[in-house]
Parts: sequence; structure tokens; C-alpha cells
Amino acid sequence: MLKLLRHLMLRPSFRRAPPPPLGYVGGTIDRASEHRTDDAFLAGAALDPAARSYVVAGEMIVLHRVDAGYDALFDLDRAAGIGVARERAFLGLEGRAPRFATLIDAVTTETQATYPDVFVSDLRSIAMQGLVPPGQLAGLATAKALMHWHATHRFCSACGTPTRLGLAGWKRDCPSCQAEHFPRTDPVVIMLVTRGERCLLCRQARFPPGMWSCLAGFVEPGETFEDAVRRETREEAGVAVGRVRYLASQPWPFPMSVMVGCIAEGLSELLTVDTSELLGARWVARRDAALMLSRSHPDQSFCPPPTALAHHLIRAFVEGRRL
Repeated sequence: MLKLLRHLMLRPSFRRAPPPPLGYVGGTIDRASEHRTDDAFLAGAALDPAARSYVVAGEMIVLHRVDAGYDALFDLDRAAGIGVARERAFLGLEGRAPRFATLIDAVTTETQATYPDVFVSDLRSIAMQGLVPPGQLAGLATAKALMHWHATHRFCSACGTPTRLGLAGWKRDCPSCQAEHFPRTDPVVIMLVTRGERCLLCRQARFPPGMWSCLAGFVEPGETFEDAVRRETREEAGVAVGRVRYLASQPWPFPMSVMVGCIAEGLSELLTVDTSELLGARWVARRDAALMLSRSHPDQSFCPPPTALAHHLIRAFVEGRRL
């Protein structure tokens, strides 16, 4: 009977819809890491007519307009010519075609006037508007995170000497103290806390008006993901958490994180909101969460789009999946 009631509570159009794709995943690039130390291969890859590069300009992504919309891949000469090229990394092979990431200085209005087919936008907007195919979105996520790391790690953290690119863009070497520096990914837990027929959603100051999402926070040194879920939930909402179950993960290149999505069991419903972190938190009934996902809630509140892992956590709860 309970399953039947849940079934009837959901909007038919939402219940029948297939799960939407998660953003920044599903790329088709083989990282081909065995070639990162092969100088001859890398030199040949850079000369390959099929070689293409993603272009990152600070926090922005450069696309070019094509007949069908937008393309994130440029030939290597064009990629380096749009702006002052600072770094280039080998991302791997797509089929047999080499793929690179190029970091350039910010694209100016003069540059855009010179190249009217160039379009510059932030990665979130590109993802939410579906401007590029999902495979390119995954490549852009890798390119943006890696180029951000290069832009912010130009000096050795041990001795302060300017570092040099190595390992085809996957390392920086210090010529003075010989320290080796590798890109780091910061783990972040994002969790949907549930209790019976309700889930806990929150608002942050940076959210668009009306958007409610899951709690989230960085994993601290010495923590498991489960411990981080319990700590962050207690700190931000005052709710104790029992069982924690992993659901999915997602690259999150803002600037260089991986989101670890969990469903957590709330042990109480009493909220003590940390107003320095959140604008608010509330328990939301399953039906209301379904309406928020489909953007049809009477108070016009809504949840993050399908590109975000939060959407998939909330959807799993709404659909009553076994968690």
C-alpha cells in the first residue's frame, strides 16, 4: 500500500521520465597516461592534424560558433592564437585523435572583435544551457580544473622558485629544490538527509532566488566521507545522522573538487541552523520535492538542474529508490 501511495503522489510526467544525464561525466577521452613521459609521442600528437584543444581563459571557457551551435574544440594553432598561451597539457586520446587543454590570458573585447566566431562563457552556464555535447562537457571539466591548478601553482610551495610544467601537463617541477608538485582534487560530500517521507533541503546566499538544495561541505583531514557527512549536517543544521549510504560522485571543477553524493538517515527533525553558512533549512515532503524538481511547486521553489549531483540525490528520494 505504501508503494502504491508513493506511486500516486508523483506527477506522472516526472515518474515516467528517464533519469537525466549528470553533468561533467561520461567523457570519451582515454587519458593515455602511459604517453605522458614519451616526448616523441607528445611531439607527434601536437602535429597531428586531428589534434584539438579545449581553451580555458582564467575562470572562463572559450567556444567557437559553428553552424550547429557551439564547439569547445579548437585546432592547436587557433587555440594558442586566441590569446597569450600560458600552458598546454595533454588530456589524452579520443579515438586516435589527441586532445589537449590550453590556458590563455583573459579574452578581451578586442580579441572577440577580431574573432567574431569566438564565444566566451562560464562553465556552469555552458552546462545548464546545453551549449556543447555531454562528452565535450566532461573534457571541459578536466581542462578547467587542470588549468586552474597550473595558474595557481606557478611557484614551488617548498622554496618559492618558479616551477616548470612536466609530465605532459600533469606535474610541475621545481628546478631549484627538485620538488615535484601534482594536481590535487578536493573531496566534498554532498548529502540528502532523509527522515521517513521528508528530506532536508537548504538555501545558501549564493543560490538563485527560490532554489533549495542539499547540504554539502569539504572533507577534512583524517575524516571518512561518512564522518564528514555527519559533521557537516550537525554543524550546519543541528541534525544528528545515523546510516550513510553512497549514491554517486561527480567532478566539480569549481575550482577542482569531486562531489561525493550520499543519502543520510536523519535521527531527529529538530533544526538548529548555522546562519553564517545557510540562509535557511527546512524539511520537505516527498511530494513537494517532486514538484520542486519539476519546477511546478506552488511557491515557485525549485531544486538544482540535472547537471548537478544534488538533483540526482533528491530524485532518488522522490522516486523511492531502495537506498
